[in-house]
Amino acid sequence: MKPNGIRKIWEEGGSVLNGWLSVANPFTAEIMAAQGYDSVAIDLQHGIVDYQAAVTMLQAMGASVVTPLARVPWLDPAAIMKVLDAGAYGVICPMVNSREDAERLVSYMRYPPQGCRSFGPSRAVFSIGSDYGKSADTEVLCFAMIETREGFENLDAIVSTPGLDAVYIGPADLTLALTGKSHPTGFDREEPEMIDAIRSILAAAHRAGIKAALHCGTPGYAAKAVGWGFDMVTVSNDVRLLAGAAAASVASYRSLLSQQAPAATQPMQTSY
Repeated sequence: MKPNGIRKIWEEGGSVLNGWLSVANPFTAEIMAAQGYDSVAIDLQHGIVDYQAAVTMLQAMGASVVTPLARVPWLDPAAIMKVLDAGAYGVICPMVNSREDAERLVSYMRYPPQGCRSFGPSRAVFSIGSDYGKSADTEVLCFAMIETREGFENLDAIVSTPGLDAVYIGPADLTLALTGKSHPTGFDREEPEMIDAIRSILAAAHRAGIKAALHCGTPGYAAKAVGWGFDMVTVSNDVRLLAGAAAASVASYRSLLSQQAPAATQPMQTSY
């Protein structure tokens, strides 16, 4: 079985840079995977992506050395097992609120006797290796998202769940959960109480001997998070990157055009 690149980075003491895919298109996935990320996650929760599209995106990323992940829509065994069978090296599961939720998540990702995953790695046996069934349990990564008040209050119980590899912080939902609508929604939190909450999740994960990941909106905030000790950071996503680059291009064009306009409207000087 091809080894999980994220595990290798962690074993060497490094931090993982993760990309994010919300557009259901294999060409977009191929482009993102070729840009130098360590891993790229397909978002089946909030992205415009169904299972069939996710499979083609995983195939497209196969041309790169990037490690493919998937965020599933919910704590659903069918969704989790299918993305693993399709060749995802890890699952990010939203709304994990309790130790029981975390135990269920782990069980859906491991074959018996460690879990209850059904055997049928339809694509993974070709994309990852013919010995997939023998090695998958020690290679695939299990991420539980911490993004609710209940999950935050049950943090120590969640991070100590056997078989859980990491927690993944969703800062937008976590801010809504902990502060209501007193703060704008978004990723890169600067409120002291939210920074404290984020760093307390990081500390709890490390005390339990597992990793911690944070979803970020900008490279600057992601670099700061790595300085705090985060083991993985996600920076933006394909939608925001496309929109940002397009907006910058349009703004540059409009600015240049406005600078040219006075000269273009000058009356032509005629010599006699």
